[in-house]
Amino acid sequence: MRKKNQRSTVSSAPRAHGNSQDRSIADAVTTLRERLSQSSLPPYIHGYQHERRQLTELLQRTVQSGESNSILLIGPRGAGKSMLLKSVLEEVKKSDSAQNNILVVHLNGLLQTDDRLALHEITRQLHLENTVGDMVFGSFAENLQFLLEALRSGDETSKPVIFILEEFDLFAQHRGQALLYNLFDVSQSAQTPICVVGITCRLDVTELLEKRVRSRFSHRQLHLFNNISFMDYVALCISYLSLRDFPDQDFASRWNKNIKEVVESATVRDVLNRQFTLSKDVRGLLMLLTPVICDLSLAHPSITASDFVESFKSLSTDSKSSMLHGLSILELCLIIAMKHLTDIYQEEPFNFEMVYSEYLKFAQQHASVQVFDKAVVLKAFEHLVALELIRPMDSRTIRIQKEYRLMTLLLHPAQILDTLQKYPNCPTDIKHWAASSFT
Repeated sequence: MRKKNQRSTVSSAPRAHGNSQDRSIADAVTTLRERLSQSSLPPYIHGYQHERRQLTELLQRTVQSGESNSILLIGPRGAGKSMLLKSVLEEVKKSDSAQNNILVVHLNGLLQTDDRLALHEITRQLHLENTVGDMVFGSFAENLQFLLEALRSGDETSKPVIFILEEFDLFAQHRGQALLYNLFDVSQSAQTPICVVGITCRLDVTELLEKRVRSRFSHRQLHLFNNISFMDYVALCISYLSLRDFPDQDFASRWNKNIKEVVESATVRDVLNRQFTLSKDVRGLLMLLTPVICDLSLAHPSITASDFVESFKSLSTDSKSSMLHGLSILELCLIIAMKHLTDIYQEEPFNFEMVYSEYLKFAQQHASVQVFDKAVVLKAFEHLVALELIRPMDSRTIRIQKEYRLMTLLLHPAQILDTLQKYPNCPTDIKHWAASSFT
């Protein structure tokens, strides 16, 4: 009996180890998915040390000393402006002076398309709906001032408020620029400590401001440009895929060792180099890594070099070439006929009758190609128009018979030839017809 119990205990040990391993894999995938979805801050932000220090000092002066400020973060999309600000805010909130003593209002020019919507959003984020109630204000300035006054605590000191205006240039297009004027006006006065942080990708954003608004802006600007090197790009990839502060330290150690080996392999380096050449944008790297993480499972518990290759292949796939693989033989024949017409007439537009004539001439000369009725061919032609592989040259308002509407081909010859090489069971005659430079 004792031997039987010992045997059952021994046999259950691998099962318990397997369950622990499965949980660790599931937790790792969850952690990395959250990180890649940008719902949490990245492991670290490369560069911008000088800009980070300036922004941190500015926000700390607002939080600790009650000093009002305004600043613009300017840089191309994907340069890390919002990510840097989010990271600095997290750091400032952890300071002792900022505990329960800071309010952050997020506005976006794409969502708050006028000042009325922006004011409602400010009221909602400051939780002052009940305070405002059904009150009627004479102007935008009175309404905003009332909201800020309502934030004053019992000892007549106000909580510092940080206004973050994403797509700042769109706020400059609001009629009268009342929101910007009043925010900058408050930031110039000693009434309430606020800091206005604008985020934009337009270098000429200050030229969009009215004179009265520009005079109240502090003209502080931080320019952020992505100057990351390839070695930094590789290090960033490793940091995004590595596990830190993970409950199962043994699993995390093995995982991180495997990630380092895989990323530093020649195959993955080549993939990362091609992605880096296309774009230095960190969001491009995240798009590359997301399928790699999503493919992990109990049957495929670790990342391999082939995962990177497949992910890059799916990202770099030409959508139109993929669409061509779903066409029928008849539709492919029409595409080839259009290609020849485009070559013969030197990029001049064509119509259905010309395409049908080319198709008929080829089909009647080759027994491997079925000859369809004209109505069937026209239906296939209209399907290509619906797929936007060909485009009408004229407007739909002009009444022309559909057989005679001028069209232009939206495909490159290389895309057509590449598709035919991979098309299953494609007749050899059609491949030769596509490769020939004359009909």
